[in-house]
Amino acid sequence: MTALTLSTSSAATVRADALVVGVAKGAKGVVVAPGAEAVDKAFGGKLAGVLETLGASGAEGEVTKLPAADGLKAPVVLAVGLGDAPAKDEAYDHEALRRAAGSAARALTGSKKAGFALPVEDAEAAAAVSEGALLGAYTFTAYRSNGNGQNAKGGKKNDAKSAPLAEVALLGTKPRDKDFKAAAERAQALAAEINRARDLINTPSNDLDPKSFAAEAQAAAKEFGLKVEVLDEKALKKGGYGGLLGVGQGSEAPPRLVRIAYTHPKAEKTLALVGKGITYDSGGISLKPAGHNETMKCDMSGAAAVFAAVVAAARLGLAVNVTGWLALAENMPSGSATRPGDVLTMYSGKTVEVLNTDAEGRLVLADALTRASEESPDAIVDVATLTGAMVLALGHRHFGIMANDDAFRTAIHEIAEEVGEQSWPMPMPEHLRKGMDSPVADIANMGERMGGGLVAGLFLKEFVGEGITWAHLDIAGPAFHEGAPWGYTPKGGTGSAVRTLVRLAERTAAGDLG
Repeated sequence: MTALTLSTSSAATVRADALVVGVAKGAKGVVVAPGAEAVDKAFGGKLAGVLETLGASGAEGEVTKLPAADGLKAPVVLAVGLGDAPAKDEAYDHEALRRAAGSAARALTGSKKAGFALPVEDAEAAAAVSEGALLGAYTFTAYRSNGNGQNAKGGKKNDAKSAPLAEVALLGTKPRDKDFKAAAERAQALAAEINRARDLINTPSNDLDPKSFAAEAQAAAKEFGLKVEVLDEKALKKGGYGGLLGVGQGSEAPPRLVRIAYTHPKAEKTLALVGKGITYDSGGISLKPAGHNETMKCDMSGAAAVFAAVVAAARLGLAVNVTGWLALAENMPSGSATRPGDVLTMYSGKTVEVLNTDAEGRLVLADALTRASEESPDAIVDVATLTGAMVLALGHRHFGIMANDDAFRTAIHEIAEEVGEQSWPMPMPEHLRKGMDSPVADIANMGERMGGGLVAGLFLKEFVGEGITWAHLDIAGPAFHEGAPWGYTPKGGTGSAVRTLVRLAERTAAGDLG
């Protein structure tokens, strides 16, 4: 993990491999953002002009490197674009700072230390830069050889050029100020857990199945003082968890249900978080077509987000109880797999006609939602890479939010926007429920094709305990990024929804959600 330090040092005096400064698009061209005054002075006040000569425009995420001027201890200056400059009396947007810091950190892969001289006039801005830099520095190299045919996972070190930026020094901050210290500590804990989720998502399915995922939860529980319970296939059968068993019965790697819980002695509220953990999704007998299987190791991103959020709550010592439920299974086709037309008896006692075995996430979540409801939490939030329909509706950067309470849905949407996660509230049209009527069971796992993401949410709603506030986050779009990295978003697993869940826990602890 990249180290983070707060420093009062000037950009002119700090010893580092590079200095990161911000530039923006002004009315008359490139403008240098606050924090870079010493660097601009070293360039004779002409830094903006030099950058424009090199083709810089200040556009968001744009990175321009140039040799440092005399008087600077660092050999390289890296200018990163912040987008449009704010009005005279306004501050830079925190998400713009977060993304810029991420772009800069990624561009400095292989470096030992960088001084970040971005606008950090208060602790909130410092938190945004810290988060962005720590998340942007992330690399997943566990399976890369070091050039000598040795795999890093076997204990050999990777090439230093591919190692993440080792240290971020946040310049112009107040290391002894309690707000700045708290912001830095929170950023480190949050980034560590988001990167934990990313590592799990990026791990191939031959090394991460339900059993090994459960082992990861057990190890973290031991390290951070959490309570953990793992239901194996025997316990699931005894308990009647038909959804988990039905999805997992086609695989040689049997399913698991993991309960991992953080409690605080002064907590007055309890949040239950439920995550879809399909460690590989072939579609089962309803096999996915060619071109859709290659990234299906990521179908456990919801469980990874829930797991990371619970550990983050513990690391931050939040005064709220947070219980995570990881519904883990591998969905494979075989002679023992569930067939289209089969009927499963769920943990709740309801029967489900399985019309499509590739609509499996809702089946494992249904069991976990029912089990979570038995503990009567104040609210339940489930997180899942649930439907391609949500990706069609919202694209690859937004997740959808559905809920049985409009105020709760709005609160989660506002929280997501606050922490920099793009989302959109979605409706739950009751008329779509009729499409899931089954002639042989209580409900079918499929309904109308149009509005499929909404149908999935309506299915899950059937398994939430009466009177419990509930929300569903469909992160199918942003959970796994297949394109080029941007901002602090890497290629591969992103850790989507972790920041939203953690801020939800913080606001619940503070009593801001009723």
